[in-house]
Amino acid sequence: MKLDPKTYARMVRHAMPHSPVLKDCLWAFLVGGGICLAGEMLRQTYLAWYDAEMAGTLTSITLIFASAVATLFGWYQKLAVHAGAGTLVPITGFANSVVSPAIEFKTEGWVTGIGAHIFGIAGPVLAFGTLASWAWGVIYWAMSKGG
Repeated sequence: MKLDPKTYARMVRHAMPHSPVLKDCLWAFLVGGGICLAGEMLRQTYLAWYDAEMAGTLTSITLIFASAVATLFGWYQKLAVHAGAGTLVPITGFANSVVSPAIEFKTEGWVTGIGAHIFGIAGPVLAFGTLASWAWGVIYWAMSKGG
């Protein structure tokens, strides 16, 4: 069966599921904002006992731990189904991207399972982040030498 492009495009539009963009964006905003709000609440709580640097460190540790536990029990994935990109808030999303493969490949052993796959998702982010920071460092250095 040969179709012209307009007919094909019409068939695709008809067959595609409806994407509730506004609802998805609202969920992502609320969940991402909620994670950030929780982080700020933790930070303010830690500031009652520690200096700003230690409070920030403890906030990061707590968010990473909470994300890892939520991933371990499958709660993070259930939240991500509704919140989408809202769960990619950097520190919790990164923790999820490291813990998920560790859980998935644990049956293959420590080296060939967890060791080989743990940074399967997060590895490229680390590699390109390191490359980008190096490139910006060189640019910054060159600009400081030039004037």
